[in-house]
Amino acid sequence: MEASFQITLTVAVSVIAGIGAQVIAEYLKVPSIVFLLLFGILLGSDGTGLLHPQLLGAGLEVIVALATAVILFEGGLNLEMRDLGKVSGSLRNLVTIGTLITLIGGGMAAHWLGEFPWAIAFLYAALVVVTGPTVVSPLLRHVKVDRQVATLLEGEGVLIDPVGAILAVVVLDTILNGEADPVLAVSGLVLRLGIGGGIGAVGGWLLSLMFKRAHFISDELKNLVVLAGLWGLFALAQLIRSESGLLATVVAGVVLGSSSIPKERLLRRFKGQLTILGVSVLFILLAADLSIASIFALGWGSLFTVLVLMFVVRPINIAACTWNSGLNLQQKLFLCWVAPRGIVSASVASLFSILLTERGINGGDSIKALVFLTIIMTVFCQGLSAGLVAKWLKIASTEATGAVIVGCNPLSLLVARLFKERGESVAIIDTDPLTRTQAEAENIPFFLSSALDPEVLEEAGLSTIGTFIAMTNNGEVNFVLAQRAAEEFNPPRVLAVFPRDPLATNGSNWTKISQAFLPELTIKTWNDYLTDGRVKLGNTTLMEPGLELQQAHLQALTRAGELVPLLVEREGRSQIASTSDEWIEGDRIIYLLHDPRPLLLKRLSGERQPSRLTLEKLPEVEEVPIALSTPP
Repeated sequence: MEASFQITLTVAVSVIAGIGAQVIAEYLKVPSIVFLLLFGILLGSDGTGLLHPQLLGAGLEVIVALATAVILFEGGLNLEMRDLGKVSGSLRNLVTIGTLITLIGGGMAAHWLGEFPWAIAFLYAALVVVTGPTVVSPLLRHVKVDRQVATLLEGEGVLIDPVGAILAVVVLDTILNGEADPVLAVSGLVLRLGIGGGIGAVGGWLLSLMFKRAHFISDELKNLVVLAGLWGLFALAQLIRSESGLLATVVAGVVLGSSSIPKERLLRRFKGQLTILGVSVLFILLAADLSIASIFALGWGSLFTVLVLMFVVRPINIAACTWNSGLNLQQKLFLCWVAPRGIVSASVASLFSILLTERGINGGDSIKALVFLTIIMTVFCQGLSAGLVAKWLKIASTEATGAVIVGCNPLSLLVARLFKERGESVAIIDTDPLTRTQAEAENIPFFLSSALDPEVLEEAGLSTIGTFIAMTNNGEVNFVLAQRAAEEFNPPRVLAVFPRDPLATNGSNWTKISQAFLPELTIKTWNDYLTDGRVKLGNTTLMEPGLELQQAHLQALTRAGELVPLLVEREGRSQIASTSDEWIEGDRIIYLLHDPRPLLLKRLSGERQPSRLTLEKLPEVEEVPIALSTPP
């Protein structure tokens, strides 16, 4: 009874600690693996001793295998094939040439600096060729970098994991058999890749067929069918050839993700939640099973081994694999810096440590300790500094400019012109062919299509543009379009003109979408104002003294429906105003001001409707009383 209670307590504490680490990491905007490692070590035998993973016995290996299968399947499912096409050459090089460079460089460093025998040194190198999606994906969620770099890092993490695991098995077989024929080793590698890839491709196609044809199965049950299917594919591949199951899950995910299945968003969300749970529990258990004394026993040579892997081998790897890629120096430097190791390295190293010890071969515990030292150093050093490095290199996606606008109307045309006058990229998407002439008159790129089509959004440049805004006359449609853009492309800023309480506020991307301009903007009314010439285009810069009075004045006019803030210029960059903006000193606000004078009175006074609005400065606030009935 005592043993069963300890096992139950171990599992329960692992789940609680893992999810708690995820919550804290989400709040602090840092990679979750940082706190997963800390909590695991604190709760393990070298900490409070609350967790005893060794009590799980062979069950730990089963948990590791099944959870890793889900993690890699989810990674393959989320790979965007259209993005991979742009970096396919570099990605292919990283998975092939890069793997070889890391294997040779890491093995030489471990032998000469860490003083490991050649066989054990290359086993370590095979274990750390991978850069797992369990670390890279959460890191990229917090550190927004441009699309090409993010796609390359995610693709490398997903595709190299099974390759690295299979390579490590080949090296281990060579060590255990002693006199393994190199031809047999290579043929074993190719055979595992072929079996895993074939089973994964067929399985992924069958799962996509089930999604499209099995209408009698509910959406919730379909998600569970996919879970059962991927575990079945993993077990089948493993049964035919050991260590081929990981590749089978990745390929199945890629095939299913590229099949345009219905309700794909629900599947992605379900698998994403399973991945978070799996990563949380695995890292807690594996870190709790780690001996800190074994890491310190490695000595300075092992520390230098990891440093060489990070600052010599990785840069050589990136330089060789991205030679003719078209990536600029800043992008390559960021790729050199970010290569954290993750769950596959940790889990396979833990398993190999047991196998080597059982066969009476020295070095199992040292290999595990060195792999965890690599994980700790790369995660803490690179994970915590990636955001600062991205900003320093100026490749953070928050630096992206320009806008893709959905809906062609007088207000959207004005916003597009303002961006164009500032030298920024802009494009308009609309389904009404009659609006094309209006956009072409302003020399603004126009796409006659639905904004639900990812290929159109890609062609419009959303993958490299900083802002997506939906501003048709239908608020609910705008919100749905913004949701889709956030899911497919995740641009830095997603805005929409929509009611305060849209129908779909439960979506996972709700927090990513901001209301454009002001709450409950009556876009049709302001389009009429623009058409009739009953507006003025103005600007003002918020400065001390009188900053609070300026803000109060603008906000009062906005609440009264007489002013719409369009753009906020800060530090030389223009952004579309949103309801979540907090204006600060130095901001330049570009706005539309309603001129309520009757059209007949304006005509009698001799004024002519301007064909093109020009910027006018808002009069100094202290000279104009805050009166909502009369504009300044």
